[in-house]
Amino acid sequence: MGSAAAAAAAFRFLLLPLAVVSPYIALVRGADIPAIGINYGQLGDDLPSPYRSIELIKSMQVTSVKLYDPNPEVMRLLAGSKIYVTVMVPNQEIVNINTNHSLAVRWVQDNVLAYYPQTMIRLIMVGNEILSHNASAEDMQIWNHLVPAMYKIKNILRANNIQNIKVGTPLAMDILQTTSPPSNATFRRDVALTVMPQLLRFLNSTKSYFFIDAYPYFPWSANPTNASLDYALFKSQRNYTDPGSGLVYSNFLDEMLDSVIFAMTKLGYPDIRLFISETGWPHGGDIDQPGANIYNAAIYNRNLVRRMTAKPPIGTPARPGVVIPTFIFSLYDENQKDGPGTERHWGLLHSDGRPVFDIDLTGSRADSEYKALPEGHNNEAYKGKIWCIAARGADMRGLGRELRYACNQGNGTCDALAPGKECYEPVSLIWHASYAFSSYWKQFRSQGATCYFNGLAVQTTRNPGSESCKFPSVTL
Repeated sequence: MGSAAAAAAAFRFLLLPLAVVSPYIALVRGADIPAIGINYGQLGDDLPSPYRSIELIKSMQVTSVKLYDPNPEVMRLLAGSKIYVTVMVPNQEIVNINTNHSLAVRWVQDNVLAYYPQTMIRLIMVGNEILSHNASAEDMQIWNHLVPAMYKIKNILRANNIQNIKVGTPLAMDILQTTSPPSNATFRRDVALTVMPQLLRFLNSTKSYFFIDAYPYFPWSANPTNASLDYALFKSQRNYTDPGSGLVYSNFLDEMLDSVIFAMTKLGYPDIRLFISETGWPHGGDIDQPGANIYNAAIYNRNLVRRMTAKPPIGTPARPGVVIPTFIFSLYDENQKDGPGTERHWGLLHSDGRPVFDIDLTGSRADSEYKALPEGHNNEAYKGKIWCIAARGADMRGLGRELRYACNQGNGTCDALAPGKECYEPVSLIWHASYAFSSYWKQFRSQGATCYFNGLAVQTTRNPGSESCKFPSVTL
């Protein structure tokens, strides 16, 4: 998602019962930003070429695209396309842009001026979820450079007489300390009195947007027994009233967005516009990831598009009638993203360009015009044991590398695989890797470890062990 997992911050869970057309482009007042766009990531080794990708984007009638990497070929292909383009400054380049003016000028020259105005660049996002609570030590060192780097880029644009490109930074929902209810929301303490006031001052003075990555899937899937799936999919027949504000909510996304609005207001900035830089729903995932299926992904994205392109605009309870431009995550499934299975299943398109499900990104198609989809069968949390084993057909060299990684983490992960121990035989790379993967995952899952191992592992509910060798398992 950037990383979609970073958006899985603590969020209040509602205890509700489970229960080709001409494109319409809703433009934000005062800025030519389409209401719906797409995130085009390229973390896959089996994706269509940039040329084919741009043709697919055009065929989907996408009028705005966000690039995580300002790939020169993609930027050139977008020239003259009338597609609005967002480019991103990688996290690791922020410090240099702030501290070295020549490098800042070069970055703007190479990634913006070299293509503008033929390529319709309208947004520059500096970094990606750089202020997340699980940021690395390296990322945290970047925090103090973030806003100064944004000023540097904005000033270079002004020096080149470019007034129609906004500068901002996309943040995850974990930027908030509290979100329950929305009127109680505040920014996280470690940034509320440091980076955040500087950022809000910049966004306000340049009339830019607060970019937020908001995924209702995460608060719902963390508590699917008590949280309402319909509320997450814009289908709820029941509402929630914020006791502090009296505002009435009908879905998770509005709550998330208004939480940001209330948090900004408490720091003295009630009017900064919102922009959803990422949102979506996974159509597949691991056994321990409920609700990740094609039916839910289709319903969420279709309802999202219809809501965000509505005429007149719907807005949120705190800001009714306001267009909130939105980037759907994502164009493709990307098989080189690490983390849990959902990370590789957010695409509107499979990696070969086939649609995962039918969707009209103009928002004009009625539900009755879509073909029926089979209901998902994993909407309830799995209960039982799960093991992590070597995937069928896994590359042997890679498997050996991942086996060594798992065993080198210590904590007795592979003690049972030592010669003469209970799991040493059969002496097979697949057997040893499967035991090591299961053992590692069981021990370190609470610290964020996943059953991935560079794509060489899969989850199973079938016990892979034997009478003499008991494989460790995760019990849900």
